[in-house]
Amino acid sequence: MPRDFLQGAKDEYDVIVIGSGLAGLTTANILGRAGYSVLLLEQHYKLGGMATWFKRPGGHIFDVSLHGFPAGMIKSCRRYWTPEIADSIVQLKNIRFDNPMFSLTTTFNREDFTRLLVEQFHVLPENIKAFFDTARGMNFYDDQQMTTRELFEKYFPGREDVIRLLMEPITYANGSTLEDPAITYGIVFSNFMAKGVFTFEGGTDRLIELMQQDLLHSGVDVRIRCDATKILVEGNRIKGVVVNGRTIRARAVVSNANLKSTVFRLVGEEHFDRKFIDDANAVRLNNSSTQVYMAMQPEEHVDESTGDLLFSSTAPVFRTDLLLSRDITSRTFSFYYPRTRPNGRPRCLIVSSTNARYEDWANLSEEEYEASKRELVETTIDAGEKYIPNLRQRLAHAEAATPRTFQHYTQHAQGASFGTKFEGLAVSRALPEQVRGLYHAGSVGIIMSGWLGAINYGVIVANDVDAQLMKSPAPNVASQTAALES
Repeated sequence: MPRDFLQGAKDEYDVIVIGSGLAGLTTANILGRAGYSVLLLEQHYKLGGMATWFKRPGGHIFDVSLHGFPAGMIKSCRRYWTPEIADSIVQLKNIRFDNPMFSLTTTFNREDFTRLLVEQFHVLPENIKAFFDTARGMNFYDDQQMTTRELFEKYFPGREDVIRLLMEPITYANGSTLEDPAITYGIVFSNFMAKGVFTFEGGTDRLIELMQQDLLHSGVDVRIRCDATKILVEGNRIKGVVVNGRTIRARAVVSNANLKSTVFRLVGEEHFDRKFIDDANAVRLNNSSTQVYMAMQPEEHVDESTGDLLFSSTAPVFRTDLLLSRDITSRTFSFYYPRTRPNGRPRCLIVSSTNARYEDWANLSEEEYEASKRELVETTIDAGEKYIPNLRQRLAHAEAATPRTFQHYTQHAQGASFGTKFEGLAVSRALPEQVRGLYHAGSVGIIMSGWLGAINYGVIVANDVDAQLMKSPAPNVASQTAALES
């Protein structure tokens, strides 16, 4: 008989969290710590969503996607996870740019960017200061009419080279484009500029292991291979979830699935009013990406002067359509040196990431799809040989992931790597007004970049759920004190 992955699960919980991306994990952990009974459901056999890993023969362990986040991640992990996780967050100090306009290395903070803009790009210091101050002063509720390109033209008119320096890393971090609202750029940029770019030492395999340990310590019932197919609503209130064919009741449900999948597939539009459905239909999905994972042979090493992150491009200018084109001109290379996973085998790994359109991959025949993946690998190796001589001969393994790959493993609509565009935030926040006890936590244009934005949104939603449950406590939790801010 097939294994029952829900064996021993209760028939009712205070909260069910669907999906184990960083937002879902954080929401579950905070509510579990507060004393609520929490069931965490993950359809895959690993936790983490896009913040997970996979192994290949030969001791190669790859993070699924590239990870770089602001220093604020340290504070969030220390407060809502553990000191061990927070203490494993380290700065990437060697960020490189190489394109037809300029080639440089930076520590990626305000002081160094100011120096570069003055000395190498000859921008007036007062313009630089005004730009940085404006970005730092942006918040979620600012005017959304100004686009990112208009922001740049205000302070650096006609300077395509400056736009490229300031924009390319943020597109990598959260999928922002020049056509998006300026706040989707400004807030994440100013967060990075505070202290630079950070990553998790030990890899996502260690991160998720530590998070799972803390979840269990918090009393969360963690279940893998449990696919939630329906969120049940009775009247205008949450009733529970259908998972692996079983109905489990809950007082609140938090979906960490894609926002549009939550509304239209898991719940169903019949449970929402017309205006809400119109707004949800209007939400645009963010772009997806392609990745090429490369492992050096055990005896081969990459000199660390190559950089930690390398923004490489052959395009003459920075343009959104060029970033998304199947004819790839821009790649972000992330270099994983043996120190990245100090407890693993001493391996040098390289991951190349490229923004992509789902529709360019969705309708290919299997033969065309496999050929396109092979071409992606080969052209990426060709591009990498500019920085690592004879790379092809020094590799032990190389493979590609596409928007179809991410859709398959994460169930993200269209394989979206960054959820939805910014308008998704208002729809996500309005869910409990439509159905009492229904919440969403995930990538919906939260503009602090991927990891940090996901964790902080999980915190926000956990506090919302706690506030609702405290207003109408169940008999067995009437005496709970959910000290979320202690």
